[in-house]
Amino acid sequence: MKFLRVLTFLLFCTSAVLVCAAEQTSTPILGLVNTSQERSQDRTLEFWGYHEYDGSQNYSDTLKLRYYNPLNIGDWYGTLRLDTAYTAAYGPQLPEQSPGSYSADNIMVTIWGGKAGWLGNIGARVLAPLGNTGQWLAGPQVSTSFKPAGSGQQLLSDISPLARYMIGFNAKAPSGMNPPPLASRLELYPTVGLNLGPSTQIRFWDENGAVYNAAGGGWFIPIDAMFTQRINKNLLFAIGGAKQVVQTYQLYNWMAYGKIALTF
Repeated sequence: MKFLRVLTFLLFCTSAVLVCAAEQTSTPILGLVNTSQERSQDRTLEFWGYHEYDGSQNYSDTLKLRYYNPLNIGDWYGTLRLDTAYTAAYGPQLPEQSPGSYSADNIMVTIWGGKAGWLGNIGARVLAPLGNTGQWLAGPQVSTSFKPAGSGQQLLSDISPLARYMIGFNAKAPSGMNPPPLASRLELYPTVGLNLGPSTQIRFWDENGAVYNAAGGGWFIPIDAMFTQRINKNLLFAIGGAKQVVQTYQLYNWMAYGKIALTF
């Protein structure tokens, strides 16, 4: 609990800094300018597919629908993100499961945003289980984004770190089974984007970040990379993968994924 109190205090302090330390000019810092408040007013619908190996010949396949919508309230400009997922798990430790047998996994709501002049965004996420096993999760997040100053395409697209703290509650399980232990974890996304061409990028730690298990200790740190190819202003394809390199807190061994994004 001491760690939780300290982390919550740090998150609130970071939020206060983002609000109070406003940049009134676009003066570059180390050749970078803050772009936290640059956001599209378009809507985006994404179709995701994940194939995950959890070890001991156990796998899971996930289909996910993700939607981004602008959320503007007065002079506060933000984004609303909705996720819903269906998952099929199978392997020798899950004999009752079979490939193609998908069940509802969870639904997730994330909101973040800021005001003109803020150095970053503040927000929150809530996750609700749709099946008969799982737990609710909720927590705050802070993020920012920087890109190279000047015009013209450069190798570096952006640096967009994000930190989120999720706390579990209201765990549930089928009758006769113990509910899962309540989660308490720190999620870190040190996202970096590189331009490989006018419409092609490789993005590191965009979809999968590092996780610290505050409830029981241990880190999960993956290498995560995603290639994106924009076909036109309305259509984008992406394919990526992640592999754990530090796993004192177990999540998965490796993962492959892809998406189709429609902007309108």
